[in-house]
Amino acid sequence: MPLSAVPRPVPRAGRRRAAFAVVSALAASVALTACGADGSSGTGRSGDSSAEAADCPAQPATTWAQPASGGGRHQVRTAQGEVEVPDAPRRVVVLDTAELDSAITLGVKPVGATRSDVAGGFLSYLPKDEVAGIADVGKIGAPNLEAVAALKPDLILTSKVRDGGRYAQLKAIAPTVMTETTGYPWKQNFATHADALGKIPEAKRAVAAYGAHARRVTEALGGAAAAKRTTTNVVRFVAGADTRVYGCRSYIGTVLNDVGTGPTSVVQDAPDGMMIEVSAEQMTKADADAVFYTAYGSPEKSKETQVTGGALWKNMKAARNGRTFRVDDELWIQGIGYTAADKILAQLQEKLARK
Repeated sequence: MPLSAVPRPVPRAGRRRAAFAVVSALAASVALTACGADGSSGTGRSGDSSAEAADCPAQPATTWAQPASGGGRHQVRTAQGEVEVPDAPRRVVVLDTAELDSAITLGVKPVGATRSDVAGGFLSYLPKDEVAGIADVGKIGAPNLEAVAALKPDLILTSKVRDGGRYAQLKAIAPTVMTETTGYPWKQNFATHADALGKIPEAKRAVAAYGAHARRVTEALGGAAAAKRTTTNVVRFVAGADTRVYGCRSYIGTVLNDVGTGPTSVVQDAPDGMMIEVSAEQMTKADADAVFYTAYGSPEKSKETQVTGGALWKNMKAARNGRTFRVDDELWIQGIGYTAADKILAQLQEKLARK
């Protein structure tokens, strides 16, 4: 299902005029809820048409609200309608990884956050000093509401895809700002988070810095034309499921597209542009000039060890040329924000830049 963003002004007197991009489809690029269409049958061959570059559609432009006027409280456009929030919230609880990345990017340390893996701590790519002291309020998609309430938050950030069914309970605790979903619309979601946190000027600076970084990486790859000739795929081995190859409408697909590389045409088989799932016997469908791969779950349970040690993987063009790169799942797939994206850009340059 395609994702779309529709700016909507707020024409009420005494309120700031704003625009908010509403995204109507579920994203599948994050841990725990990612899903997608199965790939077509057949193994494919390295160097066949599946390795041709795909053209990603233009990403929706980010729309920004006007910064808070200093009246103490302001309205934010959300997936649940307008929500009044403090101009400068001091006790923020975030209920997903994207919201945590946004807060850290904007210099806000939440008082509480959920975790994608309760036993594993917060995402490891985040600076340890910036997540130290944040209270654990449970698992993403199943927060402990008593723990949330005990923190006495003045703002909660989440999305409908995670917590839409708990909205009434959450808003009874504190003003709750929900985006529609997560993943692909991460840039517009960041703008919404910035609005809620009263950090729009800081957010615009972060976006500008990211754009400049992406352009530097493109130049390091030899310029836009050379980058476009470099096909890339991101493969994720998943415990208990088929392997995923991510497309244009995934978080990581947008980062690759910002540099100017992108997924191969194989992901065009996915009807939502998000990803395809392939079996071990179809692994050559993931071939490209460079393949980045990661695992959710142990290397054995996710079949990473078996597949990357097998003949099909070793015979892919990327593997023969020494261009398969194992990367961190928390950073490349689960982070979904500008702090994560900036680190991914650095790794892309390190792995792909001309020596």
